[in-house]
Amino acid sequence: MAITRRSVLAGAAAGVTLSALAPYSAARAQATGPVLPAIRERTTSFLDRLAPEKAARARFEFGDATWRGWDYFGNNLFKPGIRFEEMDEAESEAGTELLTALLSPAGFVKAERVRILQDVLAQMGVGAPDRNSGRYSFAVFGTPGPNAVWGLRFEGHHLTLSCTLQGDEVVSVTPSSFSCNPNDVSVGVTAGTTALVEEEDLARRLFADLTPALQDEARVADSAYRNIFTFAGREDRFRSPDGVAAAEMVPAQQELLWRLVDAYAVDHWPEPLAAAQRARVREGDQAAVHFAWAGGNTEGTPLYYRLSGDNFVMELAAVDPAAQHLHTIYHDSERTLGQHVGG
Repeated sequence: MAITRRSVLAGAAAGVTLSALAPYSAARAQATGPVLPAIRERTTSFLDRLAPEKAARARFEFGDATWRGWDYFGNNLFKPGIRFEEMDEAESEAGTELLTALLSPAGFVKAERVRILQDVLAQMGVGAPDRNSGRYSFAVFGTPGPNAVWGLRFEGHHLTLSCTLQGDEVVSVTPSSFSCNPNDVSVGVTAGTTALVEEEDLARRLFADLTPALQDEARVADSAYRNIFTFAGREDRFRSPDGVAAAEMVPAQQELLWRLVDAYAVDHWPEPLAAAQRARVREGDQAAVHFAWAGGNTEGTPLYYRLSGDNFVMELAAVDPAAQHLHTIYHDSERTLGQHVGG
């Protein structure tokens, strides 16, 4: 059966796993990441199945300005690479096959929710009238090979996923972002759904559960910041954490904090990458992870928060007053864009 968006979504709803798509050999695992041969195999297949002109447009040099210039903001809805809206049926099928190797079933559904918001905005008459859920691009950096360092990016408005691989070994999965506008959908085929749930709800619950003294310690500004700070070229801005440390939280609050971390770093990746990511964010001093907050905490009002650990920074900012337009980001402060292997 051909792999299409519809078939993948149906399989995800039925609890289908990606074990057959992402085989793992423990003997081949390296120190920096797990081995997932399906990603390279399906990237190569995707490039081979593209028309030559499209394949050329999808390819870039690893580590070049395009690689460093990730951008999920809406100033330009046409991201580098080849977009779904430009593909024929066979090419689109190959792109979907690649996404099912790259993401867990839950991650695929999450990406679809973000993409469909472009159709929602078009139906609402917001922004460019021709915006659509096919305006998301694949870009391949370098040449996928058994020993080569190369990169894969899937990007569009409010969605960016940058993976660095060394052969079949996934050595970096950041920057990554699932963002949204609107978060609560009121029109279209997905009316009644919420694009991002845990990223907002867990953070609001955590801040609300802190004692007044710890809330004061966590709060870094009286008003919520209206955007993230760690965009392209400024990924390492927050080297020194601020806010309240996990060490000062009770166990239930620490559990909320780590569930929030996993929403950014773990849940959308397939096994064994998810397990590697779960271990990665916990490598440092877990008690020293900090939670910083700006503004108040009333549902439907702006929020901003930041999570800082020894090897990660995560941010969320509400761009609008009603907290429907949310920007998020996750960086691995040592490995983002594969900088540790030459990215």
